[in-house]
Amino acid sequence: QVQLVESGGGLVQAGGSLRLSCAASGSIWGINAMGWYRQAPGKQRELVATISHGGSTNYADSVKGRFTISRDNAKNTVYLQMNSLKPDDTAVYYCNANIRVGPWRDNDFWGQGTQVTVSS
Repeated sequence: QVQLVESGGGLVQAGGSLRLSCAASGSIWGINAMGWYRQAPGKQRELVATISHGGSTNYADSVKGRFTISRDNAKNTVYLQMNSLKPDDTAVYYCNANIRVGPWRDNDFWGQGTQVTVSS
């Protein structure tokens, strides 16, 4: 079994910062790409940022220059540093990871979600 456990969400004023963390645990042979997605009320889940095992990153246009994704492969953990937060960033943030769980067997896993609320 594999689990992704997120932490770091909360309530912050516009212009403030938060740092999300997501740690993977369980029967892990290796972790490929990791990423963060978010879902605001009444909207579809959308990509925020992804990072490859080697550290290549990709960001949604709406967060470029404000958010930074990073990972610690030794700790099986991915982070999202969010600066200059805006009310439009309010959403439930979900961690995602593509994990090798056996020989030639990779599965996608999701965290339980963490609420980020930005007040104006």
